[in-house]
Amino acid sequence: METLFHLAFPVHDLAAARSFYGGVLGCPEGRSSDLWIDFDLFGHQIVAHLQPGRGGVETSNPVDERDVPVPHFGVILSPGQFDELAERVRRAGVRFVIEPYVRFRGEPGEQATMFFLDPSGNALEFKAFADRSRVFAK
Repeated sequence: METLFHLAFPVHDLAAARSFYGGVLGCPEGRSSDLWIDFDLFGHQIVAHLQPGRGGVETSNPVDERDVPVPHFGVILSPGQFDELAERVRRAGVRFVIEPYVRFRGEPGEQATMFFLDPSGNALEFKAFADRSRVFAK
């Protein structure tokens, strides 16, 4: 059986989360209540929990001369999925915190990456490796 990732995170507004994760990112919706919504994020379970005033970026760390928001979460995609998602996010008018680009070019960990925020200020990073066996390369 395949191992799946689960993440529960705070959002300020469930309707905005539904529109962003379901509409912009194209995540199918699973179970929900008045306080939370399950989403299928590329085969992984994420759960938006209503917590007004919680969530968002707390700090940043420099990586490859860019300020990476912390905390953040996301998924490693295929290069095709990455390009498709970047275009989908652009078309929706979502502002990138870090525009899609190739990080660590020519190094063992070379990867495409992009960062943007959901409506509650939670930072998301999506990555793609031309060679997926290099995900943990040093």
